[in-house]
Amino acid sequence: MRILHCADLHIGVENYGRPATERDLEALPPFFLTPPGHDRSFYRGANTRLLDFLASLDLLVQTAVEEGVDLVVVAGDAYKSRNPDQTHQREFARRIARLAANGIPVLLVAGNHDLPRTAFRASALEIFPTLQIERVWVSERPEVLTIPTRSGPVQVLTVPWVRTHLLLERQESQGKSPEDLRRMVEERLTERIHALAQRLDPSLPTLLVGHLTVMGARTGSEQSMLLGSDHVLPLSSLVAPGVDYLALGHVHRHQCLWDSPPAVYAGSLQRVDFSEEREGKGFVVVEIDPRKPQGQRARWEFREAPARPFLTLEVSLGPEDDPTTQTLNALRRARVEGAVVRLLLRLPRSTASRLDEGAVRRALEGAASFTILREYTDRHAPPTDRVMEQGTSPEEALVRFLAKEPAAEEVRQRALALGLEILHRVREEEG
Repeated sequence: MRILHCADLHIGVENYGRPATERDLEALPPFFLTPPGHDRSFYRGANTRLLDFLASLDLLVQTAVEEGVDLVVVAGDAYKSRNPDQTHQREFARRIARLAANGIPVLLVAGNHDLPRTAFRASALEIFPTLQIERVWVSERPEVLTIPTRSGPVQVLTVPWVRTHLLLERQESQGKSPEDLRRMVEERLTERIHALAQRLDPSLPTLLVGHLTVMGARTGSEQSMLLGSDHVLPLSSLVAPGVDYLALGHVHRHQCLWDSPPAVYAGSLQRVDFSEEREGKGFVVVEIDPRKPQGQRARWEFREAPARPFLTLEVSLGPEDDPTTQTLNALRRARVEGAVVRLLLRLPRSTASRLDEGAVRRALEGAASFTILREYTDRHAPPTDRVMEQGTSPEEALVRFLAKEPAAEEVRQRALALGLEILHRVREEEG
């Protein structure tokens, strides 16, 4: 039995994007899915980052169809927002429909970005069971499902994103600190998983599909995208007898936490921000052979998808340097074409006055998008000289502020990535 495992699709992420031009549409891969009766011009003006995420999803769909997989599992966060707009829902649904039309069942397990804040409101995923879409399964609470496939039934223990009210009564929550509530939820969720595991049929191929943080996982930008408290479970809470493969989501970095049975984060399909700059992106293809001994039935392969490159380019300049020439030389050596570029110039104020920023911007025209940041190295300037000049961009102000902070470089870089992400979100909401 062959299963395709993916997670954290985040359809709707549009930071670092811009309206798509004809050139952007021509660069889309040949398998990009266009609506019936339309060509790629249908997407003229769409956000380029939306097209990036859709193209990665299309590669996944194409792989599932061409390789005849038996089941596609989405381990949470189909969307970026709890309230995706109609365009994002339409584009996601069209791709799910293509899988179903090719006889491939799809399991959508709800993540924190898929679920509403209150119990009464419907999630964006509920449209599939409401319309009784054939071969599409949605799980929004822990349960055991048996899904028919062309290679026989597969058993799935689902662990969607935890909603506290499903595990704790209101009176149990009253007067408890956030830490106490988190501990109670984690204990109750572990009990629920173990109780469900008792119902598993050991003769069937079995998956555990969860959207959560497992203790020891290496995290990235998802920490800046959290919607609600993050619950952390030890791996021992999830490795139940009879489970052949743990398909995990929520952590954007692909990684294997355990080998027998494999406990794997598929990671996200595209980079969300600069904290994921060096991470490979893609999905996992899993083979399960029920004839083998338990714990050895599954083998898996990570398939890397072509994700939009993110590039941080740092240029350090001294008082005697020609800032324009050295910056342009650095850009020529770098691969900026098609990348989301963050150019950080470290230089004294006297050097900055000689920089031809127009020439630098022209050299970056081939980038998908770019930000130019300055960090002034003469930190001991008089206090009046540290005041932000009128017209200073928020990004540049953030860089200057962090440059003065007595923190480790990796801490400053992490703070910078989070700050830039917030600024991009604010601009999206305002625009």
